[in-house]
Amino acid sequence: MTTPAPDLLEAIVAATRTRVATAMVREPRAALERRALARRPRGAQFLTGLSRTDRVNVIAECKRRSPSRGVLRAAYEPVAIATGYAEAGAAAISVLTEPGFFDGSLEHLAAVREAVATPLLRKDFIVDDYQLMEARAAGADAILLIVAALDDEALTRLAAAAHQLELAALVEVHDAIECRRAVACGARLIGVNNRNLRTLQVDLDASHAVARELPAGTIGVSESGLKTPEDLRALTDLGYRAFLIGERFMVAPDPGAALADLLASLRPNGIGSPEPGAPPEPGAPPEPGARSPEPV
Repeated sequence: MTTPAPDLLEAIVAATRTRVATAMVREPRAALERRALARRPRGAQFLTGLSRTDRVNVIAECKRRSPSRGVLRAAYEPVAIATGYAEAGAAAISVLTEPGFFDGSLEHLAAVREAVATPLLRKDFIVDDYQLMEARAAGADAILLIVAALDDEALTRLAAAAHQLELAALVEVHDAIECRRAVACGARLIGVNNRNLRTLQVDLDASHAVARELPAGTIGVSESGLKTPEDLRALTDLGYRAFLIGERFMVAPDPGAALADLLASLRPNGIGSPEPGAPPEPGAPPEPGARSPEPV
């Protein structure tokens, strides 16, 4: 008789519920809400940035460890990594805040927020709206909702609560059934995780299969297992507008330089390259290295 493989997602969600209960005792909801409301997240800018067609939109990730590969970066400095990503032209930056399996923390997110203006995603396993207020208080502009970790009622409720808090919601799916659930809850930003969170197996066919389910007007984000420019070209052809990449950068000597090299390798092939002489899209930030106007 074979023993069933442990369900990693179930274990992480259970640990998260315990962590949230502990946090609620440490900081009551009313106190957290006061801190959260002092921030002004830019959820709309996060969405707009990932929908641009004049560049390759990469959500570059900061994470020290993953359950599949263990420690990715022993000397983990999220602020330095995020600063490199911002300078290289990341459309957004994802910061892991899950402590038990990824060695993340909300302090990492808050420190990155102080260092960069690039839109930020809190990457965690959200199960309670308390975590949404934590995300806003720490400076996030967006949060992750994992369909496989939530029932339909919780998914819809958390998506609505994120909207009320002016946070964009990246709703993550792994297959066509989960994608339909995401669409039903009103998701505008749908991430397709090529890694099965229950088994940790990676298969880019997940993004290929789900592409057919993404409705017009939805921003599709392919996540995990993306290694080569060819991967991004193929997925761009399927309609994906953005790509979340973490491990590829985390194991590089210089994560920011690795992002810059990836973006540079794609531009000569037409991805993210505007027509010669074409003006930038409205609201587009300056190119990496360009001097920003002085504040007024």
